[in-house]
Amino acid sequence: MLSSTRVSAMRDAAAAEPSQRPGWRVVLGSLARDRFALVSAIVLLLALICAIVGPSMFADEARKLNLRARNMAPFSLENGWMFVLGADALGRSLLARIIVAAQNTLLISATTVVIAAVFGSFLGLVAGYRGGWVGAVLLRLADAIMSFPSMLLAVIVLFVFEPGVINVILVLAISRMPIFLRTVRAEVLEIRERMFVQAARVMGASQTRILFRHILPNISSLLIIDATLNVATAVLAETGLSFFGFGIKSPDTSLGTLLSVGSRQATTFPWLFLPPAIAVVLLLLAVNAVGDGLRDALDPNSGAGGSSK
Repeated sequence: MLSSTRVSAMRDAAAAEPSQRPGWRVVLGSLARDRFALVSAIVLLLALICAIVGPSMFADEARKLNLRARNMAPFSLENGWMFVLGADALGRSLLARIIVAAQNTLLISATTVVIAAVFGSFLGLVAGYRGGWVGAVLLRLADAIMSFPSMLLAVIVLFVFEPGVINVILVLAISRMPIFLRTVRAEVLEIRERMFVQAARVMGASQTRILFRHILPNISSLLIIDATLNVATAVLAETGLSFFGFGIKSPDTSLGTLLSVGSRQATTFPWLFLPPAIAVVLLLLAVNAVGDGLRDALDPNSGAGGSSK
């Protein structure tokens, strides 16, 4: 039997959960002090705004044919500002097509990471807290998936099944899920031994409450950082799959399909290839820089939140 003093001490330990997560004001302040991260956040915000509202405004321009403007060079404004980046082989505005394509690329990438983070984190929580044969089976499953290169696995699956938005999201999410599983499992193995978790267990808290009330909030910062950085990986993977014909198919479009079409005429009409390529590079740089900035702000052991770089 535990003494009343011991029970009281454990109750206090369970109530006083160690939370080192800074508030959003601290996070925004940290990003504001990092000029590169701040500029990247602005670029990423503009890209998200264009991806959300742009297609509804420029979808008609992205589909409208203008054979007199076929392969028009950039900065030829005789047909309007929508042709500032030039036109493709059918005279469609390249700027409008990039905006529409960016929506599909970002939608697929974000959805992929959300699915991978939710299911991977849940399996990681179970594997880390339960341990035993359950944790061993989940860990071996993650190792089996990670033993295949993610792009090769995606190409094989999409070659067998019909390429499309849903299939691309599912195969990319499955390939990213083990990353979250292993990361969360490693954190849970350490957190479950802390006093506040043991106190909650002694006080009769259910496993579900311990996992989602006591453990998950203390790894949320890590999940945000990993999810942000994995968006860049998902963008690159989706672009690569669509470039090689295993991703988005016509009439839908993505940045990868624009790169694929533009690469066929890159030597003759380089402006068909360079603008979507620059869009992909800027998007990847922005996401990575924002992810690094969030890591410095949210992780007290790195960057601005702790030790110097």
